[in-house]
Amino acid sequence: MTDHSSLPAAVLPRADAHDVIRVLGARENNLRNVSVELPKRRLTVFTGVSGSGKSSLVFDTIAAESQRQINETYSAFVQGFMPSLARPDVDVLGGLTTAIIVDQERLGADPRSTVGTATDALAMLRILFSRLGKPHLGSARAYSFNVASMSGGGAVTMEKEGRTVKERRTFSIVGGMCPRCEGRGSVTDFDLSALYDETKSLREGALTIPGYSMDGWYGRIFLGCGFFDPDKPIAKFTKREREALLHKEPTKIKVDGINVTYEGLIPRIRKSFLAKDREAMQPHIRAFVDRAVTFAACPECDGTRLNEGARTSKVAGRSIAEVSAMQISDLTQWLRGVQDTSIEPLLDSLRHTLASFVQIGLGYLSLDRPSGTLSGGEAQRTKMIRHLGSSLTDVTYVFDEPSIGLHPHDIERMNDLLLQLRDKGNTVLVVEHKPEMIAIADHVVDLGPGAGVDGGEVVFEGTVDELRSAGTRTGRHLHDRVSLKDEIRKPRGALEVRGASLHNLRNVDVDLPLGVLCVVTGVAGSGKSSLIHGSVARRDGVVTIDQAPIRGSRRSNPATYTGLLDPIRKAFAKANAVKPGLFSANSDGACPNCNGAGVVYTDLAMMATVAAPCDVCDGKRFQPEVLDYTFGGKDISEVLGMQVSAAEEFFGAGDGRLPAAHKILRRLVAVGLGYVTVGQPLTTLSGGERQRLKLAAQMGEKAEIYVLDEPTVGLHLADVEQLLELLDRLVDDGKSVIVIEHHQAVMARADWLIDLGPGAGHDGGTVVFEGTPAELVASGSTLTGQHLSAYVG
Repeated sequence: MTDHSSLPAAVLPRADAHDVIRVLGARENNLRNVSVELPKRRLTVFTGVSGSGKSSLVFDTIAAESQRQINETYSAFVQGFMPSLARPDVDVLGGLTTAIIVDQERLGADPRSTVGTATDALAMLRILFSRLGKPHLGSARAYSFNVASMSGGGAVTMEKEGRTVKERRTFSIVGGMCPRCEGRGSVTDFDLSALYDETKSLREGALTIPGYSMDGWYGRIFLGCGFFDPDKPIAKFTKREREALLHKEPTKIKVDGINVTYEGLIPRIRKSFLAKDREAMQPHIRAFVDRAVTFAACPECDGTRLNEGARTSKVAGRSIAEVSAMQISDLTQWLRGVQDTSIEPLLDSLRHTLASFVQIGLGYLSLDRPSGTLSGGEAQRTKMIRHLGSSLTDVTYVFDEPSIGLHPHDIERMNDLLLQLRDKGNTVLVVEHKPEMIAIADHVVDLGPGAGVDGGEVVFEGTVDELRSAGTRTGRHLHDRVSLKDEIRKPRGALEVRGASLHNLRNVDVDLPLGVLCVVTGVAGSGKSSLIHGSVARRDGVVTIDQAPIRGSRRSNPATYTGLLDPIRKAFAKANAVKPGLFSANSDGACPNCNGAGVVYTDLAMMATVAAPCDVCDGKRFQPEVLDYTFGGKDISEVLGMQVSAAEEFFGAGDGRLPAAHKILRRLVAVGLGYVTVGQPLTTLSGGERQRLKLAAQMGEKAEIYVLDEPTVGLHLADVEQLLELLDRLVDDGKSVIVIEHHQAVMARADWLIDLGPGAGHDGGTVVFEGTPAELVASGSTLTGQHLSAYVG
C-alpha cells in the first residue's frame, strides 16, 4: 500500500485534496453570506444562541443540498414521486458527501407503529417465530398485528386455449391481528355528553366536537341528510334517529344537489381523530379526545394486539407477545438461549440490533412500546440504531442536539457513539449547546453574535480550547455554573401522588411541594415522565408544556399561534368600522394573486418548485385597499413586520395602546423572543425558538400549577439563564412549577428535587432522593447527586 503522508501537498494525488466541505456565500434564512470550511472525517460542533443560524447552515444548506443532489441522480420518472427540494441560497457548496440526518422528529404518528416496527427488530422476530414457533402457524404474517386473517373464494373467468373457461379459486391469509381491537391493543368507549348537548337541536349547535360547526360542510350534511329532525333536541330523538346520528355506516346521500357521504359521529371520529397517535394530535383535538374518549386494554388480547393463534405459538417457552413486552436488555439475554443453525444469520442480525439498543442507552424500552410515546431524544437515538452497525464510510452524519433527554451520566455514552462514527472515517456534524458535548469536538463553529436578524454570522472557528478564550457569547458562557441558592422557598402545601405504577413505576408514593420550583430528575428511562404525565399532568388546574414540537405552515406565525392576531384584527376593524376578516391574510383581506401567501409558486414537475415574491402585493400578503386602513398610524402589514420588542412598546402606550395584545407580547419578550418579527413564518423558526414560543403561548392559560417537560431543549447556555429567571418569576407570582429536567443549572436553582432511579426500565421506577439541591450534593448518594456535585464544584 502506498503511503502519501510524507509527500508535499503539491504532489498529492488530486483525489486526496478534497478533505474539506467548502461553503461560500450561504444566505439561507438569516445567514449573512456565511463562508466556512469544515474538515472531513472529523467531529464538528455548531453552537451559538438559539436562532443564530446553526440549523440554517447545517440542515437547510449542507444537508439539504447533499440530499437534493442525490435525488437528482434518479430518473425523471422516479423524481416525480419524490419531494422536490429547492437549491439552498448559497454561492458555492463543494466537497459534499452523502448526508444522513438524525433529527429530533418524532417517529410515526400512526398508533400501529411501535419501537419494534420502526427499527425492523419486530420484523426479524416474526420471521424467527414463523420458523421455530410451536405450533407452526405459517409465514411471518401470522405473527403480525397489522395483518388480519381472512379467506374467500369464487369463480374466475379466463381465456384458455382459445376457449373461455370458469374456474373456482379460493384464498386464505393467516394473519396475527386481534379481531376485537383490530391490532390496536385498546378499545374505545365514548362519553356521549362530550359529543353533544342533548338539550339542544342540531341546528342550535348541539354538537361540541371540534370542527363540527353547523356553518360548515359537516353542518350542511347533518342538517340535510334526512335521517333525523335537525330542529328537535337530541334528548327527544327516537332510538332509530340516535342510532343514525351516532353509528350509521357510510351512506351516499345528496345535499343541495351535491353527492356526499353521510357517516355517524362515532365511526367518523374514529377515522379522523383516532387514526393518529394522541401525541401527534393538535392541542385542541387532544383535549377533546381526552375528554370524550376512554381507552382500555382490549379484553380479548389483553393489549397484546395479537389473535389467539399468535399468542399461543411459542419459542423457548415464550410467545411473540411475551418477548415483545420484555425489556430489551432482558430480551437480549433470552435470545442468547435460542440456537438453530438454519436461521443463524437472522439470529446474528437480531442480536446485533438489540445490542445496539443497549449500547445506545435504550435497553429499558420494549419492542411493543408505541413509537409515538417516545420523547424527542429517545426517537433520535432509535434512529441512530440502524447506523451503528453500518460499514459505510465517508458519510456525513448530521445530528440535531443528540443530548436531548439525556442525563449527564448518559451523555458520556452518547459521546462515545459519536466518536465511533467519526473513527470509522465519517464526517460528523453536530448542532449542540451542552458543554459536555462541545468538549469532544475536533472543530467548533460558533454562530451569532445574536439571534434572528442579529445573528447569521460565523463569530468563531477553531478548537474547543481556543473557544474557551474567545470573546463570543458561547465562549464566555462555556464555564457558566449556577450556584446553589442560599435561601429556598417554603412550600405552601403538596400535591399527593399515591401508588403510581404506570410503565416501570413501582407503586410510587411522593408529595410534590406547591408554591415552589420543584425539579424531577433521574437517568433516561427512570420513570420521570411516567410519574408526572401519568399522575399529575391531567389534573384540574394544571397546564402541561411538553416536548411535542409545534407545527405550522408558511401561513402560521407567532401572531396566529399565540392568539395575538385576534385582538389586533378586532382593534383595526373597530378603528376603521370594517369587519375583522379583512385583516387576515388567510381570509377576506388576502391578496387575490398569491392568496395571502406573499409568494407565488411555479410548479416545475420533478424540478424544485420556484417561489417568487408576489408582484401585486410586493410580498405584503394583503389587498392594496386593506393597507389603507391604519391603527395607531400603522397598517396591518407594518404591524406584522415589527419585531416583538418594538410591537410590545407600540401596543403598550400611545395611539396604539391595546392591553390584550400587549399582555401576549410581554410574555414573548419574557421568554427571549423580542427579536422575532410578529408575522415571521413558523417554518423559519429554530427548534429552540419554537419551544419558547410554545412556552409563551401556554403561560397565558389560567392555571395554578405549570408542568414543563425539558424546557431547556434547544436553548443556548445564555438562554438557560433567562429561562431560569422566568421560572422564578412564575413562582414569585404564586404559581407552582414542576420541571422534568436533566440540566444541572435548573437542578441547582430548584427549591426541591425529586430524583428517580437508580437505573432505567425495571432497574428504576423508585424515588431515590427527595430534598433540597444542597442536601443532594452533600449526600452524593445518587448518579444525579454525583454529577450535580461536580457541576457546582
